[in-house]
Amino acid sequence: MASDRIYAHERILQEIESTDTACVGPTLRSIYDDQPNAHKRFMEKLDARIRNHDREIEKMCNFHHQGFVDAITELLKVRADAEKLMVREITLKITTQTEEVIRCRVQQRNMATTVEKLQLCIPGTTAASPSVRRILILEFILVYPCRVSQYRFCQIMAENLPRLREEIKDISMSDLKDFLESIRKHSDKVGETAMRQAQQHRTFNSAVAKQASMGHYIKPVYSLNERTHKAHSICLCVFLQILTAQDLVDFSPVYRCLHIYTVLGDRETFENYYRKQRKKQARLVLQPQANMHETVEDVAFRCSSGCFDHILHATQGLVTRAFTDELWNMALSKIIAVLRTHSSYCDVPDLVLELKNLIVIFADTLQGYGFPVNRLFDLLFEVRDQYNETLLKKWALVFREIFELDNYSPIPVETEDEYKLVVSRFPFHDAEIEKQDFPKKLPMSQSVPQIYTQVKEFIYASLKFSESLHRSSTEIDDMLRKSTNLLLTRTLSSCLQNLIKKPHIGLTELVQIIINTTHLEQACRYLEEFITNITNVSPETVHTTRLYGLSTFKDARHAAEGEIYTKLNQKIDEFIQLADYEWGMAESDGRASGYLMDLINFLRSTFQVFTHLPGKVAQTACMSACKHLSTSLMQMLLDTELKQISMGAIQQFNLDVIQCELFASSEPVPGFQGDTLQLAFIDLRQLLDLFMVWDWSTYLADYGQPTSKYLRVNPATALALLEKMKDTSKKNNIFSQFRKNDRDKQKLIETVVKQLRSLVNGMSS
Repeated sequence: MASDRIYAHERILQEIESTDTACVGPTLRSIYDDQPNAHKRFMEKLDARIRNHDREIEKMCNFHHQGFVDAITELLKVRADAEKLMVREITLKITTQTEEVIRCRVQQRNMATTVEKLQLCIPGTTAASPSVRRILILEFILVYPCRVSQYRFCQIMAENLPRLREEIKDISMSDLKDFLESIRKHSDKVGETAMRQAQQHRTFNSAVAKQASMGHYIKPVYSLNERTHKAHSICLCVFLQILTAQDLVDFSPVYRCLHIYTVLGDRETFENYYRKQRKKQARLVLQPQANMHETVEDVAFRCSSGCFDHILHATQGLVTRAFTDELWNMALSKIIAVLRTHSSYCDVPDLVLELKNLIVIFADTLQGYGFPVNRLFDLLFEVRDQYNETLLKKWALVFREIFELDNYSPIPVETEDEYKLVVSRFPFHDAEIEKQDFPKKLPMSQSVPQIYTQVKEFIYASLKFSESLHRSSTEIDDMLRKSTNLLLTRTLSSCLQNLIKKPHIGLTELVQIIINTTHLEQACRYLEEFITNITNVSPETVHTTRLYGLSTFKDARHAAEGEIYTKLNQKIDEFIQLADYEWGMAESDGRASGYLMDLINFLRSTFQVFTHLPGKVAQTACMSACKHLSTSLMQMLLDTELKQISMGAIQQFNLDVIQCELFASSEPVPGFQGDTLQLAFIDLRQLLDLFMVWDWSTYLADYGQPTSKYLRVNPATALALLEKMKDTSKKNNIFSQFRKNDRDKQKLIETVVKQLRSLVNGMSS
């Protein structure tokens, strides 16, 4: 072990002797990391090694001693010359440094002087921007000319002063133009943000109102959806400042340019230019687009945003309240013109409603910033009229489709559920029908509940426009009633009138239309209650508009009744055109004509359908038909183209009239008193009796008396018919039955003709 330690110490000493001094540390550390007291033994070894080296050095020095002595002698000789040379070099260096010090002192003095003078120019050297720095330098020159004018740089600046002024103006004006150009990019965002704020405010108010309403009618709030904002990313805060405009728009170019022009004494020029450019930009932005008629997404209304409310308070006089009001009035006029034109192109209710919602939000936004918006709300009344027109057009199509699909037959109900379903859609109550067993039929056709439902849908659609207009319940109630009146009196009435006049509408359909209008008329009071429940305005309120549905359905019913009378007469005419009398027949056939019996059968079946009509309507139709039939038969006898009539033809004609009288007496329609319906044929009956009995003496003797047996026979009518029966030819002598008598009877006829002519002439005179 001892030999190992000796070997280790030798190795460490060799490393110390051969290793760079910077790397000796690890070697020495290994000594202390060894066994305890190892460093003492190492120190002993190190001392022994040092003594060995000292002995070697001493031997070497003894060997070179003489050379060392000679070297020392030489050095002593050179010492004197080296001292002389050193003094010379030091002197040269000192001289050079002295010159440097002198130059530094001069520079230091000049710098101190410069600093002192430049203290006056600090405003011009510490400004933030080049333009402002130049302005402040100019101020310095103007304020301190006597103190700095002796310097050359000040003289140069003074010489370039006009050019600097224009250059500064141009730079600041260029920045301003860039600002005015870029402001249009922010207009959309500014307007959208302002409208969102107004929308959120109204949403909050609506929520509060809903909490307090306890179930009463609440005006809904229409949200600005993303599509609307994308399509209408137009600036809707015209010339005003919204709360976040500072974040959206950098106004520093305006402030800087205003400051520069103020310093340069030309503020008025800047103000005039700025205002002129804002007006010009406003007109440009407010100009409507060419394709605005396509959809509401194209252009609802366009405005420009100058954020002048912020400028108004951040500057003094640049934008005055008067200028802002003037600009707003100009913009408002153009906006109203654009909106008025745009609304005229909208033919779909949803587009008009969307336009209305945007106008309301726009008006609320502007009103929140103190701008007058009464003209916008006045415009909404015009837009409301346009909205009503589009609704009326839409519902006209709906009504026409309902009428076209109707089968004009009573509604069949097979079960209680079907009955309840119909009653839930239409307020129908009839005690007798309710008592009937299923299946049964309701008197109206399927179009009645559909029309009633669509009228309510129209009221809901009309209500959408009235909402959010800040109107009272009474005003909304009045709007709803007026628009509903237009629907009933104009749209529905027109559809009913057109329906009644259509050729394919027959008597059966007309009867059903009359029944339908009767039930719709009765349902008008339920529509009144429906509107009252929506608006919570009592119909007894003063000046409350009443619904005119009663008159609408009455007019339609009267038109349908008139059309029934017309169509009945047309059918009668069609049957009469089938008449084929042999006017020269010697004797009658003994039975009524076939065409007339067909006509009577048609009338009987037709009047059976009339049982569901109101009594007076059916009675009037029956009386009208009988009168028209009587008149038509009379005209047939008196036709000018008919030249001769035999007594046999008169007898045949009499048989037909008897059938007409029998029909009238059979009470085809209940409700006539006595022989009222038979009186329709009284003129024909008295005329035929006069000729059949040949009772001229009685007629002539009693003529003009109220009790005359032939009171309804006009002398002109009797004369015309008698003229057709005169013996004008031997070939066709209709008075052959009188040949057995003497010729005095011929004279009697001639006498009757003369007396009849005398009566006719007397009447004409």
